[in-house]
Amino acid sequence: MSARVALTIAGSDPSGGAGIQADLATFAGRTTYGTAVLTALTAQNTHGVTGVHPVPAAFVSQQLETLLDDVTVHAAKTGMLGSAAVVHAVVDVLTRRSVGPLVVDPVMVATSGDQLIDDDAVDAVRTALLPIADLVTPNVPEAARLLHVEPARTVADLREQAVALLALGPGAVLVKGGHLAHELGESVDVLAVREPDGSTSVHLSRRPLVDTANTHGTGCTLSAALAAEATTAGSAGTSPDWPSAVEAARDVLQAALLHADRLGVGSGNGPVSHGAYSQGEL
Repeated sequence: MSARVALTIAGSDPSGGAGIQADLATFAGRTTYGTAVLTALTAQNTHGVTGVHPVPAAFVSQQLETLLDDVTVHAAKTGMLGSAAVVHAVVDVLTRRSVGPLVVDPVMVATSGDQLIDDDAVDAVRTALLPIADLVTPNVPEAARLLHVEPARTVADLREQAVALLALGPGAVLVKGGHLAHELGESVDVLAVREPDGSTSVHLSRRPLVDTANTHGTGCTLSAALAAEATTAGSAGTSPDWPSAVEAARDVLQAALLHADRLGVGSGNGPVSHGAYSQGEL
């Protein structure tokens, strides 16, 4: 039996906590073979980003085309794309080539607060990338920026914004409520799914609050776990069961957060423990 193959299209994080490094570690933890197309090099550590060196859009396209000429991909995810040109290059290839279900993590701001994407790129994500996505996974500020609204403050706001984002074209939207976890006393994510009959179903996923400062790479880890879950559907030629995939992926992230303090990597906002769930440490 051939391996389930996932693809990450994202930037590099030398500290290993986020970006393609986090994605590949998460894929491996979910017994999924990981492939990667690089969109940017960053200079960063657990304290923040000090520089970004973009990969030219034409070379991003060349990486994708060359990979897909040889390797069958069962699910893909995008992370930091950086520029409108790269977004459009990725969209051009993914609308012509099969990669299975597509998870879009609309990375705009690093956990440290550093801006990773300009306004033109945000517009490209909104108008070109979201319509081809099977699942989009914005956090609170990203959802607000995509919708041109104020950031959510309540679970009702999360629900409203998840449904509103469906109008931009994706098949499903998971608005991550981690930014509200301390106010709510728990972590609540809201999933809105476009059903085959055209209706919208909404699902709430709850997890206990994990009190840790080591949260570097949470968004990458969750979206990579979702892509890994989606490879099963992609290899079978079916649509993912997103509510079940979200619960499985959130278990992966919960374990990564619960054991993040054990790593002791760096002196700032340290990484989550990507492999904790695969080691039975939930």
